[in-house]
Amino acid sequence: MFVKPDYDCTKCERLCSFRNQNKQKFKTYHNGAVDSFGHLDSEVLVVGLAPGLNGANQTNRPFTNDYAGDILYPALKKAGLAKGNYQKRADDGFELLNVRVTNAVRCVPPQNKVTTDEIKNCRPFLIDEISNMPNLKIILALGQVAHNAVLGALGYKLSAFKFQHGQLYFLKEKGLWLLDSYHTSRYNINTGVLTSAMFDDIISKLVTNLN
Repeated sequence: MFVKPDYDCTKCERLCSFRNQNKQKFKTYHNGAVDSFGHLDSEVLVVGLAPGLNGANQTNRPFTNDYAGDILYPALKKAGLAKGNYQKRADDGFELLNVRVTNAVRCVPPQNKVTTDEIKNCRPFLIDEISNMPNLKIILALGQVAHNAVLGALGYKLSAFKFQHGQLYFLKEKGLWLLDSYHTSRYNINTGVLTSAMFDDIISKLVTNLN
C-alpha cells in the first residue's frame, strides 16, 4: 500500500519549525507535506528538490504557482504528456498523462535549501513511491539534489552515476532509466544555465526512451 507523509510530518525539526512560522504568516497556504501529482500507474516520475514557499507549499501540488512549474508543465504538455491549461492552481484542471511529479523533500525548506538529513528522512517516501509505480520506466531528476536522492532511494552509491545535464543512465538492477536535467528554477533560467529549448530537448529524450 502506498504511504505518503503525514500533513504534519515531524521527521525534520528544522522544517517543522519553518512550517509553524509559515502557518502564522501565510494562513491560507497548505503549509504541510506536499502530495505528489499524477498517477501511480505512470511510466514517468519527475523528481524535484522541494516545495517552493509560495508554490507547492501554497497549492499542495508540486511546482504549481512556482516559476519552475512555468517551465516544466508547458514542456510536458508540448510533448503530449499533459493536457488542459496550466493556471498555477491545484484546481485548474491541468492533467498529467503517464507522468507523476514529486520532490526529494516534501516540506518547504528555508531559503529553498535542504540538508542531507532531511533528504534521508524523506527517503522512505520516495522509496515507497517508486516501489508502488508498477509501470515505471524512467525517472527525470531535476537537479543534483534530486539525482542523488533517487540514487539513494534505489540503493546506489552516488559515485557510480555522476550528475550531468542530459545524461541518461540505465540502472540495470532496477530496470529503470535515470535522466538528468538542470532544475527548471528561475535562477537557472535567468542565468542561462538552462533554457526552455534545452529543457524541451530533455523532454524529447525522455519521450524517445519511452517508445
